Amino acid sequence: MSITAEAIWAAAPSTTRGSPTPLSSDSKGQRIAYASGKSIFVRSIDNPADCKQYTQHTAPTTVARFSPSGFYVASGDVSGTVRVWDAHGAENTKGDYHIIAGRINDLAWDGDSQRIIAVGDGKERFGHCITADSGNTVGEISGHSSQINCVSIRQQRPLRAATGSDDTSLCFFHGVPFKFNTSVRGKHDKFVYGTQFSPDGSALVSVGSDRRIWLYDGKTGEATKQIGEGEHKGSIFGVAWSPDSKKIVTCSGDQTVKIWEVESGNCLRSWRMGEEGSVSVKDQQVGVTWPAGRTDGLIISVDLEGSLTYFRESKDAPTRVVRGHQKAITSAVSSSENNAVFTGSTDGRIQSWDLKTGVADSMDGEAHSNYISGLAASPSNGRVYSVGWDDTLRTLDASQRSFIGSVKTSGQPKAVVVLSGTRALVMTDRGIMTYADDGEAKTHSLPSPPVCIAAMEGKDIIAVGCEDKRVRIISTGFDTIAELKDLTHPPSALAFSDSKLAVGLTNGKIFVYAKSTSSGGAWELETNRWSAHTARVTSIAWSPSGQHAVSGGLDTNVFVWSISDPGKRTKALNAHKEGVGAVVWAEKDRVVSCGADAAVKVWKVSV
Repeated sequence: MSITAEAIWAAAPSTTRGSPTPLSSDSKGQRIAYASGKSIFVRSIDNPADCKQYTQHTAPTTVARFSPSGFYVASGDVSGTVRVWDAHGAENTKGDYHIIAGRINDLAWDGDSQRIIAVGDGKERFGHCITADSGNTVGEISGHSSQINCVSIRQQRPLRAATGSDDTSLCFFHGVPFKFNTSVRGKHDKFVYGTQFSPDGSALVSVGSDRRIWLYDGKTGEATKQIGEGEHKGSIFGVAWSPDSKKIVTCSGDQTVKIWEVESGNCLRSWRMGEEGSVSVKDQQVGVTWPAGRTDGLIISVDLEGSLTYFRESKDAPTRVVRGHQKAITSAVSSSENNAVFTGSTDGRIQSWDLKTGVADSMDGEAHSNYISGLAASPSNGRVYSVGWDDTLRTLDASQRSFIGSVKTSGQPKAVVVLSGTRALVMTDRGIMTYADDGEAKTHSLPSPPVCIAAMEGKDIIAVGCEDKRVRIISTGFDTIAELKDLTHPPSALAFSDSKLAVGLTNGKIFVYAKSTSSGGAWELETNRWSAHTARVTSIAWSPSGQHAVSGGLDTNVFVWSISDPGKRTKALNAHKEGVGAVVWAEKDRVVSCGADAAVKVWKVSV
């Protein structure tokens, strides 16, 4: 047996309302990098499913920037640490430097890919300049009285750097080593959110929450003119230059992305996200990049939901939207009729992933407002059922990708399964609730509070794991068929195959029971040797043949097991940073896993 990584379907960028979200593209216009959770994702612009994930930060990440050479990425986190690493493999760390005692807000490379300026919200200082290979100091960043939000370095000599801050000023530095030269005050009267030198080094632009766009001389730092007064109706969170240095693009909290001609100051094109005439917070545009090295005029913007929207300069409407999860994924289910996997996360978002392309679709209609605790698919009617901590059971039309109904539950739901027909069983602290299509609900109590549930496909049999370290196998009439009592720890995950039941425990062990054909159909322990996880088993899924199973746990690992040889296993270590949330055996030789890093990963399994 073997398991190999096939694809990473990346998480969406982490965003914060009222703050800019940095996006970075490489010098060839092929890749984009951004921060999400405690990871950095580097993904292909043209094929977003082609992705690398850097996981060596120990704190939530804030920014990632490609070096001009394209060989390295520098990334920062909320603890004030900057890491420099190999952009191709996203594994080898070249340097790990502690810059400030606080959050890193932005980074900039010089044109030689040798020096980095990192800025943010420190205590003793708000920024620092270091060499990328050794971390040696090559300049001081001073002149601000409040946190620095943005930084840019001129790519030509003589080297210049500019920083924008919450103190409303823009500071200009001469290098190398970088020293404070001038401070430009009175141009912005609120926070400065973005600044960038033009690719040819002749000009500098700054934007901020006062909705103003100011242009400066690239060598002296003197303000030359303001453009676009009154055009944006919300804070401008990001700015980027066109590769020819003649135009800039801005993105704003007013849901718009606008292209400006620098010389005339005219707005050449404006795109507005969301429904016309309505205010939509999730459509606020909080970051933008204009990739160099391309001829198609591509611009990429990110909204508050983390969706990456692709614009082309010549097109009136967006050409593509790349979606993903921003928070930990807690549940997943395969819908074979739609060739898709549905995933749910802690923020109530459900995405549908196409197994062939890795493209995510969001759901239409009224979604969950909170943690999604369970998903289940019904093969008979093409529906997916979801439960969440907003105490609702919702029904999805899998083919239309839309919610078509919801029912209030009488307690906080922990999981959901579907029986033959259209009955959904919801597990709560109080017991099992049965819902029919007409909304009628019946509650069935158990001797001990339930913690996990599974249903046997095609048979009206369910298994319920309880806090008293027992698994009860129950008929749909809620008569107990069998009680499995030899568990050493409380169960945490259950999965049925044709005549087998896998039980994952909170200590990481997995017990497999089989239905006996001789002793009156009793359930007997087949193996307890599936013991490689070192923490709670969160999810188990059987292969279509029923001879193998895949499991994921809080120990971040994914294991594939064999019934015929219980001592044999194959592993994918550190599959998901901070724990695996769910695993699905999607096709004969493909396993899908998802976890706390908000990413979905596809594994090729040969057995």
